[in-house]
Amino acid sequence: MAVFENIEPKKVFHFFEEISRIPRGTYNTKEISDYCVNFAKERGLFVIQDEWNNVIIKKPGTAGYEMSEPVILQGHLDMVCEKTADSGHDFMKDPIEIYVEDGWVKARDTTLGADNGIAVAMALTILDSKDIPHPPLEVIFTIDEEVGMTGALNIDLSQLKGTMLMNLDSEEEDVLIAGCAGGFRFVCSLPIEKTSANGVKMELEICGLRGGHSGVEIHQQRGNANKLAGRLLYHLTRQIKIALIEINGGSKDNVITSANKSVIVAEDAKAVEETAAKLLAKWRDEFGKDEPDLDIKVHVLEEGSFEAMSDTSMKKVLQFIVNCPNGVDEYSRHLAGMVGTSDNLGVITTEKERVDFIVLTRSGIASKIDEFKERFMCLAESLGGTYEFNSEYPAWTFNAESRIREIALDAFEHVYGKRPEVTEIHAGLECGLLSGKKPELDCISFGPNMMDVHSFNERLEIASAAKIWEALKEILKRCK
Repeated sequence: MAVFENIEPKKVFHFFEEISRIPRGTYNTKEISDYCVNFAKERGLFVIQDEWNNVIIKKPGTAGYEMSEPVILQGHLDMVCEKTADSGHDFMKDPIEIYVEDGWVKARDTTLGADNGIAVAMALTILDSKDIPHPPLEVIFTIDEEVGMTGALNIDLSQLKGTMLMNLDSEEEDVLIAGCAGGFRFVCSLPIEKTSANGVKMELEICGLRGGHSGVEIHQQRGNANKLAGRLLYHLTRQIKIALIEINGGSKDNVITSANKSVIVAEDAKAVEETAAKLLAKWRDEFGKDEPDLDIKVHVLEEGSFEAMSDTSMKKVLQFIVNCPNGVDEYSRHLAGMVGTSDNLGVITTEKERVDFIVLTRSGIASKIDEFKERFMCLAESLGGTYEFNSEYPAWTFNAESRIREIALDAFEHVYGKRPEVTEIHAGLECGLLSGKKPELDCISFGPNMMDVHSFNERLEIASAAKIWEALKEILKRCK
């Protein structure tokens, strides 16, 4: 406990540090799932682990609460795995290197995993406690939320008796979430033909961007390295003869891409360098203080003859990137300042005979989901690509009559003297899928202040975690 030795709430951060030692990136959740199962068995609690590695743990109510209605606590076990370009961290085996600075918990050159590790830690602390008053608890730990919400999509909720659910996967302490957008993933492959190209082989690296969560931070208009790479390459083709060997950027569709690397063959290397420098100067004016570290790095590799995409294939790839919707498409017509529909061109990967693209679209409006599916179909078909839509999840619709929301609002006001703002968010939460499986669920979501989640700058505010912990205990106390 060296990191959190004098930090409250001690037990919460004890469990947070424990699970931070367990690699738990999306699709790598077996070990953390087994940890939760063993945790429950060691304490004599009812536990189920399904074939997907979702875990449900039940704990009886404390004295005086035995006959109360069960309350459901829910969070996800997986985390986004992002790191700095020079980090040697291996997310498959290395623990997260946590440290504390200026009142925040941070990770050394990687994502922290407070999204959603802090929810898991709080739930484990309550399950472990003997002195926290609470009704019967049904705790749900889902897997692979960060990529398609696979756990929530496949979990069986027939074992649950409770109808009031608290999702602990939000990131602003003064906000109570009561609805969220739905979304889908668009995966497109463009076939490419190869030819030989003579000239100077060069690597063009777009880097220094802030990245971030494609739902929570999409409204901040941060630069997307994949889109900028498309702009750069298309701009070069208008002035210089180049051939594209490969283009790669991003690893997660729900992360605003912070870096992209393209490899080209150019007849005039100096002209490429000069053009990139001029464009960088324009971009720095364009993004200003929002992207202070934006950079284009040009690396001259070697001169010779190389296999590259044909001119026709390169043009189709660039046409896709340049014309692909990205960022905020429109704002809500019902909630002022709320993003209504957005897209994130999160991943570009060059394979031997094709280039693959993954875009995550979010919207709270079913007709806009349909519109953007058709827009993507039109784009892919016009360029001769194949495509599919997957990982679709429903919007979580605001419930005007919510018992758990009123209990939570009163609890927050009792502890802190004011009621949090009730709103909806543009990011996706599992409440939509879970309430779709069990329509009688009455859901809310809240959590402590976290910044730059889904990026290596992710951090958790310690004082805020303590505040949310006190509020959570007060809510449970009132569910008698």
